[in-house]
Amino acid sequence: MNLPRIAVDAMGGDEGVRVMVEGAALARRRHDRFKFLLVGDEARIKAALENHPGMSGASEILHCEDVVGGEEKPSKALRRAKTTSMGLAVDAVKQGLAGAAVSAGNTGALMAMSKLALRTMPGLDRPALAALLPTLTDDDVVMLDLGANSEGNSRNLVQFAIMGAAYSRIVSGRERPRVRLLNIGTEETKGTEDIQDAANRLRAETGLAMDFEGFVEADKINRGECDVVVCDGFSGNIALKAIEGAARFVTDLLKQAFASSIRSKVGFLVSRPATELLRHHLDPNNHNGAVFLGLNGVVVKSHGSANAKGVANAVEVAARLLEDDITNRIAHDLAQIGDLGGRASGATAGLAAK
Repeated sequence: MNLPRIAVDAMGGDEGVRVMVEGAALARRRHDRFKFLLVGDEARIKAALENHPGMSGASEILHCEDVVGGEEKPSKALRRAKTTSMGLAVDAVKQGLAGAAVSAGNTGALMAMSKLALRTMPGLDRPALAALLPTLTDDDVVMLDLGANSEGNSRNLVQFAIMGAAYSRIVSGRERPRVRLLNIGTEETKGTEDIQDAANRLRAETGLAMDFEGFVEADKINRGECDVVVCDGFSGNIALKAIEGAARFVTDLLKQAFASSIRSKVGFLVSRPATELLRHHLDPNNHNGAVFLGLNGVVVKSHGSANAKGVANAVEVAARLLEDDITNRIAHDLAQIGDLGGRASGATAGLAAK
């Protein structure tokens, strides 16, 4: 496949140009068909490229010095979409200059710019932010929405389930991903009216390429018992940060325990293979690359603190979504159920808009 080039916001993230270019170069060493549009300060990008000679023939630079701040309000950043590296990377997808955009910058600003430039796919009320989380099995779990929308009604949740299942089929290879709604219990009587209604709709739809298996509680998200976890953005964002915090707590606790005495240090040396496996499994760089599903184009959000390996993974996520044509997959699945009861009422403001 002649893969479209990927626009990289080289100025985004905690460390900016160096890590973004290094990550893109690592991805290209793994996949020599990758090509890039590097958006940002030309002088700094050229300096970074000197350390990666193999990137020169595969990259074009779009000069831009303006950067979206990490704490900048999305509404303010949106007004500078045509002058910032983030905005120009997304616009490159809109203009057909790139097939996908990758940024490690401000999540809210990226969501706002992407929605404005690429628009939501026909038949969808709103996009969702999806990410891969590690599980006890060999397969990651897709979770959405993780913060693109502060609330979601039953229609939104059904649409999120369809998008999440389409994404899961690409990353897991399962023809019928196991889908569950995040809830406070697994009993059919638990949950809000919207969650109950969404569950009833998903149970009633027999033509979807998924197996809806009811509800999942937050403590079971990483058990590997389902392939897709669906929730509103408010709940999803809280659950994600709780999972990330618990992972850091475990690793920090182990470090303290192994450093507490000579005997503990000896124990660490004995158990090092196991602790290295744990560290690798919990390393967010190995699962980096959240996706804005439901847009007329591919946009991938890299974690702001991601290292080169994490950025490379985000680039590879973007490439895989292009290869497997995620947009048309979602459109096809939506067509199987037609209208979900009209446009959603009581539309809520997204977290990205604040």
